Amino acid sequence: MSSAADVVRPVEVRACDGCRIWLRFSDGVKGEVDLSDLAGRGVFAAWSDRSVFESVRIGVARAICWGDDIDVCPDALYLRLTGIPPHEYLSGDHAVDVNA
Repeated sequence: MSSAADVVRPVEVRACDGCRIWLRFSDGVKGEVDLSDLAGRGVFAAWSDRSVFESVRIGVARAICWGDDIDVCPDALYLRLTGIPPHEYLSGDHAVDVNA
């Protein structure tokens, strides 16, 4: 099982074209994640205002945030980006080639 020191955290985020964000994590993993499946639904309807989507930031609790009302779990974004199955991520039994 992984320790608290092994927890992967987002360290950089920025908005890209469409409903995509670019992320970099503390383990060196980086890349774009498409969030278009969320856009237009519930609180994510706010993203129709491009300035709202472009206000993306890393929040105090390390969530990926837009204002005070919208956030996405960084672990879920890490899984989308890497394709690692949740059970492997949670067990710490995974390796990611950041040079791939």
